[in-house]
Amino acid sequence: MTSDTPSRARLKELLSTLSYEEREVVLASGAASNQYVDCKQTALHPEGALALGHHLYGVIRELESGSDRTAVAVGGMSIGADPLATATSLAAYSQGRHLPAYLVRKEPKGHGTQQYLEGMKNIPDGSDVVLVEDVITTGGSTLRAAGYVRDAGLNPIGVAVIIDREVGGMKRLEEDGLRAIALFRLSEFGQDEG
Repeated sequence: MTSDTPSRARLKELLSTLSYEEREVVLASGAASNQYVDCKQTALHPEGALALGHHLYGVIRELESGSDRTAVAVGGMSIGADPLATATSLAAYSQGRHLPAYLVRKEPKGHGTQQYLEGMKNIPDGSDVVLVEDVITTGGSTLRAAGYVRDAGLNPIGVAVIIDREVGGMKRLEEDGLRAIALFRLSEFGQDEG
């Protein structure tokens, strides 16, 4: 990280202000919650993107240090992971590392290559890659993205997460062979915050 990179505390402040709300919602998993987190609001803010990119890149380095593998690309499920992958790729580049981004479509492209992944010309076949995710609840969408990544001939080695909802999704990823590390837990936000 450079001296102009927003601190973890500042990132938490941005997430609290821009992305976190206490209101009733139905999550992608189908479960009801009174806590809503839309990390895209922070990821699309200039300071938020800078902070997320650098802090997620830090998580990737931590994931790599716990294994004998090095990722050659970073990506995740569109649309939530698109700005995260780009910000993380730029943060890595600012520190002298070539770590291109890739995007995982929810549906295959309807024309041309008809592939699920975008950015494959930047990634050698069989490469180790990392996934980024905004919020982990059950881990279902991340596992789906990891499946598409594996089908494309890449090896996902872990997941860098912004917020863990603390309802078992991180464990589910680990059971699938994906080491997952979150920057924050949902319990760090809201009424208990302060």
